[in-house]
Amino acid sequence: MSQSTDSIEVNPVLTSEEVGQLMEDSGKPAETLMQVVKLIARRFQTDVCSIYLLEPDRANMVLAATVGLRASCIGTLRMLLSEGLAGLVAEQVRPVAAEEARTHPRFKYFEQSGEDDYRSFLGVPLIDRGVLQGVLVVQTIEARSFRDDEVRRLAEAAGQVAAVVSEARTLDRFIAPVQERLWSLARNLWWSWDNETASLFLDLNPTRWRELNHNPIALLNEMPLATIEQRANELVLHSRINYAYRRKREYLKADRSWGATHAGVLRAHPVAYFSAEFGIHESLPVYSGGLGVLAGDHIKSASDLDIPLIAIGLFYGQGYFRQWLDKTGWQHEDYIETDTSQLAIEPAIGTNGEVVTVQIETRRNPIRARVWRLKVGRIVLLLLDSNVEGNAPEDRELTSRLYGGDRRVRIRQELLLGIGGFRALKAMGVSPGVLHLNEGHSGFVLLEAILTRMREEGTNFQATAPHIAREAVFTTHTPVPAGHDRFHPDLIEEHLGPLRESLGLSHDQLMALGRENPSNHSEEFCMTVLGLKLSRRANAVSALHGEVSREMWTVLYPGKPEDEVPIGHVTNGVHVPTWLAPQMARLYERHLGANWQAHSGEARTWEGIEDVDDGELWETHFALKAQMLEFVRQRAMEQAERRGEARDAVLRLGRVLSPDALTIGFARRFATYKRANLILSDIERLATMVNDPKRPVQFVFAGKAHPQDEPGKRVLQQVAQLMHDSQFADRFVFVEDYDINVGRRFVQGVDVWLNNPRRPLEASGTSGQKVVLNGGLNLSVLDGWWAEAYDGLNGFAIGTGRTHLNMDVHDSRDSDDLYRVLREEVIPLYYQRDADGLPRGWIKRMKRTIRTLGWRFNADRMVMDYTQKCYIPAAGGTSSNMRRG
Repeated sequence: MSQSTDSIEVNPVLTSEEVGQLMEDSGKPAETLMQVVKLIARRFQTDVCSIYLLEPDRANMVLAATVGLRASCIGTLRMLLSEGLAGLVAEQVRPVAAEEARTHPRFKYFEQSGEDDYRSFLGVPLIDRGVLQGVLVVQTIEARSFRDDEVRRLAEAAGQVAAVVSEARTLDRFIAPVQERLWSLARNLWWSWDNETASLFLDLNPTRWRELNHNPIALLNEMPLATIEQRANELVLHSRINYAYRRKREYLKADRSWGATHAGVLRAHPVAYFSAEFGIHESLPVYSGGLGVLAGDHIKSASDLDIPLIAIGLFYGQGYFRQWLDKTGWQHEDYIETDTSQLAIEPAIGTNGEVVTVQIETRRNPIRARVWRLKVGRIVLLLLDSNVEGNAPEDRELTSRLYGGDRRVRIRQELLLGIGGFRALKAMGVSPGVLHLNEGHSGFVLLEAILTRMREEGTNFQATAPHIAREAVFTTHTPVPAGHDRFHPDLIEEHLGPLRESLGLSHDQLMALGRENPSNHSEEFCMTVLGLKLSRRANAVSALHGEVSREMWTVLYPGKPEDEVPIGHVTNGVHVPTWLAPQMARLYERHLGANWQAHSGEARTWEGIEDVDDGELWETHFALKAQMLEFVRQRAMEQAERRGEARDAVLRLGRVLSPDALTIGFARRFATYKRANLILSDIERLATMVNDPKRPVQFVFAGKAHPQDEPGKRVLQQVAQLMHDSQFADRFVFVEDYDINVGRRFVQGVDVWLNNPRRPLEASGTSGQKVVLNGGLNLSVLDGWWAEAYDGLNGFAIGTGRTHLNMDVHDSRDSDDLYRVLREEVIPLYYQRDADGLPRGWIKRMKRTIRTLGWRFNADRMVMDYTQKCYIPAAGGTSSNMRRG
């Protein structure tokens, strides 16, 4: 039976005196809003009264004050405007009433709110001077049918307090100053490369920060307001939080940037950067390895430089796999569903004000996807997610795993990335001036862009394709054949048949775009070939890779000599703030200048490293090394406990590895061509080396083999088993579940970074570049970036750069040279100490590697190169370009 409302008085809900008092108290928004809900709940005779404030992004609301719901939800209970009944009020800007709220189609249950007992709902918008500020809600335990006059009276009350609510929103402190600013910091991934901001979350709860994989959204979600306030008071965090908040705002609003000066032509029509994966931070598991981390570093530097760029990828609900090893060292994979409520993502909103969804027609069934939006500094990252209603079951799983499934799964993922990604941009009103394809996975975007231009201009494919090609930049990342996706003609027709017909192409014409030999009807469709044929500008990712790529693809350019094949190179670089240890950053600030990071892509910035005291540099490195070793020991103990190893074996792992021993690190994918086991080719020599009591050597390894790569798994097992070999047990540790966090720890603490791929199969490699920034030295085959970086005095080289047609001979030569360089160069130099205990010769190389390589193999330099040599010309923004002939 509905509650009777006959006794409710018809006087105004709030008196003029009460409203006046509220206005006087409006300088204290938290207290003022609580007073508002208490007054309205009492006058309206309801069990609940709540105020939800619209957040600055105007896409979310936060519970700002409540009577009846749990107080711990104030500042933590958030909802999108597309969620729940309160969201419906804000979305439609009109009152919403429900006698039985749970039966309403827009009802959403928020478990943490404590609203289980409440049945009826009435919400009205809070509008001040014509602008929506939030939502006022009342609820009751018993079912209650709200009369029209009651709805009107609550709306009038909302009007009475709207000005108070507006002031609360615009005070820049909202309901809870500390919490609101922490949430603001957490929602933009800028924090992931700002050490001071990340340290705030660490200090709030160090244990949970580690257990939650350094995820600030997850951390704040589980911390009540009172706990955050308590920790902030105990640790005196308020000023640090305010300082970080101001710096973030200054960063986002700065207009005197490199991009503002050099890339203005891209402002109206930005770069659309497509990549199958983005490695931004370990808490966002949509990456597997080097390609993704490179893409993440690219967009971070684009943000720092203020390059107008929007990034497009896929949202993998289970990410890449979590790795664990059994007692035999064999790799196993677990896939864990990602909870989107624990990530800094929100639905992308289109120009029509609705959540962006895309649909792609195929011969069998359409594929649909929603679009998530993330803020990465100044950059927007869009991620397409196929787990939506309306998709066939197989398509709902389409974006669940990164690089999982067969070719049919792969082509459907790439259809989503390229065609779906371009359609998402259009739905959001973005008209890109440049299409940058980071590897061939996104190649289909070129076909969609051509079709869009054909429809806009009324032209055909042949006339339109050259225009799109002038705006396209294609980056190829691998000389390994397996790295270039190829699809059977039947798969191409099934998935691109409708698009092909719209383009006015026959099946053979479409296939020809992806074939090295268009007349070979048995050849499959290659995504790299498509990218090269439909892009005016193409590049490899190192000088040597450029040579290899021109040789690989010369068949596509008949009549041109190899040197004139139009594939250049932009050597990869790494994002300095992401990979640089805080201790090294402070050292650089003292000696390179306070604003050195803004000019880290310039050679002169790094000259000051030569003036750093040897002892200061060595002490800083030694402290980082000790931290890394402690991390490795802790992870090794956790791994052993999980495997059920004996207690004494677990305790032994807490004592392995000495900070005084030369420490060599290796962490990357366990693809066989990377030869992680090259150092194991002579076990007796290796045992002698690691067990030398005067000059010991120790190794830390990490990395994953692809789940379907059995040879790679066997190499990994061979390496991991050394932890159980009595000759190596204290000097050899394998850390499971390699990710950005593990990689960061390794590159910041090792003495030497080992990289020994089979030349010339390493296109670039960037892990060794991260080591450079932190003072480590590279011991590497002259392949990829190291082939153009090594000068004889800034690290160590394995071999002379020569190869052999016989792979066994090739590997044997490199193995012998690896042992020789370790024995004759690396180990003696490391252990050669002066009276102060300092390895002066080693430190000299440390300084040289930082000075000569820090600016060159830097993502800022890389993105500036792309901007000046690719983006601006593709957008037609060059001031001069005199061509011959």
